[in-house]
Amino acid sequence: MADVTEETFGTEVLGSALPVLVQFTADWCGPCRQLAPVLREIARQEAGRIKVVQLDVDRNPGVTVRFGVMATPTLMVFRAGEPVQSMVGARPKRKLLQELEDVLAAA
Repeated sequence: MADVTEETFGTEVLGSALPVLVQFTADWCGPCRQLAPVLREIARQEAGRIKVVQLDVDRNPGVTVRFGVMATPTLMVFRAGEPVQSMVGARPKRKLLQELEDVLAAA
């Protein structure tokens, strides 16, 4: 799972051919740390259909504000440079995959 910054967000997320799941995270966020292994598994399992990245909200406030992120972890799916889905809070892998079903089916 790659880290993106304000400098790389445009290329890595908005310019990606694949849909991108962005975890807006922070070092101090316990639920974010719980969610990280789940996201790594999904990134590996769905490698050809979705890209998974994380963005630190404290180090990248511009992107955080631009997309209205108010809590961590926020998961946002981008397709063709546009946010198409947003979820707040940690969740188990099975539930997250269910929520991503439409995105994965279209990929």
